[in-house]
Amino acid sequence: MADDNFYMKQALAEAERAAERGEVPVGAVVVCRDRIIARAHNLTETLNDVTAHAEMQAVTAAENALGAKYLNDCSLYVTVEPCVMCAGAIAWSQLGRLVYGASDEKRGFMRYSPEALHPKTVVLSGVMAEECGQLMKDFFKKRR
Repeated sequence: MADDNFYMKQALAEAERAAERGEVPVGAVVVCRDRIIARAHNLTETLNDVTAHAEMQAVTAAENALGAKYLNDCSLYVTVEPCVMCAGAIAWSQLGRLVYGASDEKRGFMRYSPEALHPKTVVLSGVMAEECGQLMKDFFKKRR
């Protein structure tokens, strides 16, 4: 059984793919029964769609992979704390576990709606937070 750092490294690889495309570097993977079933990164610029966040892409891909709309037995690993929109999608999917790296003090769901997730969703924050946060800082530093 792989550990949380292993899966977060996979999400970081997705975030790096996003940065290479000029997207805000957020990456996500969905794990079900110790197997990655979905990989995604931000596509808001590519798709010209404000809802194309990494988490939204990953949840949709995971549901398609399972042929089901609920992700009770799955974990979502995402490099940055989800926003309220993504937290809502995560709640509707009844995700079993959310693991995120860097907190998002400005736009994260914990600031605006800490109760947004499904009551049974287990949350673990701060996994590889320094690496996840540094990727974001480096990206925005280059853009300024």
